[in-house]
Amino acid sequence: MKSDPTFLRAFISLLVLSAIFLVIERVFGRGRPQPILRRGWWTDAVYWFVTILFTKPLTRFLIIVPAALLVLTQVTTVELLRLHEYRGYGPLSRQPLWLQAIEIYLLADLLGYWTHRLFHTGKWWPFHAVHHSSEELDWLGSLRVHPVNDLVNKFAQASVILLLGFHPFVTASVAPFFTFYAIFLHANVNWDFGPLRSVIATPVFHRWHHSREREAWDKNFAGLFPFWDILFGTYYMPRGRWPENFGINEPMPAGYLGQLWEPFAWLKRGDKKVDPS
Repeated sequence: MKSDPTFLRAFISLLVLSAIFLVIERVFGRGRPQPILRRGWWTDAVYWFVTILFTKPLTRFLIIVPAALLVLTQVTTVELLRLHEYRGYGPLSRQPLWLQAIEIYLLADLLGYWTHRLFHTGKWWPFHAVHHSSEELDWLGSLRVHPVNDLVNKFAQASVILLLGFHPFVTASVAPFFTFYAIFLHANVNWDFGPLRSVIATPVFHRWHHSREREAWDKNFAGLFPFWDILFGTYYMPRGRWPENFGINEPMPAGYLGQLWEPFAWLKRGDKKVDPS
């Protein structure tokens, strides 16, 4: 019986990234002391495989919705989409690809900022609380994302960008780039890029977002450009201090299946988000 190539690639990529971040976090990063196989590592490893094997293909399937709208409005045809010959539409698609790339990444990060803020409120929070439940945070913790959270984020970004008429090839690069950068942002390192700390998101910037300290609560939502947080009043980067005390104030099961169900149980119980103060 042949092994599943997707599973094999996921396994190999997990091994490779584990080796890379072992060096980054232990040798160069010198971050918060914690075991290599820290609490929740196995749960996050399950998320790694589930995301690659199931959530990622489902996200691609959901792109049928904006694609169908483009076909129904006669912007393109099924044949052009099938042959990968669709190049966007309108004035935005006629710009140079490098300019489209800049605009797409700015827009994707702005959309990501506001969907991230949305998931910190009301009935959205239980799904995002799963991601924040890691009390010992490292690069692999970036994959602890509830499927509802993951699908809404990626669908919102890709749909808006495609419907605005941008080139689909450049649009397709957004998801893998932001996924890889999110992995880096969760790394257990105390890097803030010095003078660029307010220009590009860093591990310190994002790890403050995961801190339970009251001052850091609901701060640093951007995934790439901190100036969105500066603009909207959610920027938090104190000098001379490092983020710690990660996790949430609500109970959360330790295993994958429990975390998969807990947001729905949470909503059924009518529980509220707990203020850390």
